[in-house]
Amino acid sequence: MAKPISADQQVTSPSPARRASAIAAAGGAALGAALLLAAVVLWFRYGTTVFFETIVAGIAGCF
Repeated sequence: MAKPISADQQVTSPSPARRASAIAAAGGAALGAALLLAAVVLWFRYGTTVFFETIVAGIAGCF
């Protein structure tokens, strides 16, 4: 059975480490969504051939 909430108990806020990790996760998700949106925009703007050629040239430039 659940214990009743008494007036002397304090509600604790999330720890700073947990809050920072949540902010980092949200930032990573936003960055991933922005990169995906940019890829889709480039795909529609330049077409698949130019898009894939750009990706291949970028990979070739790394190696």
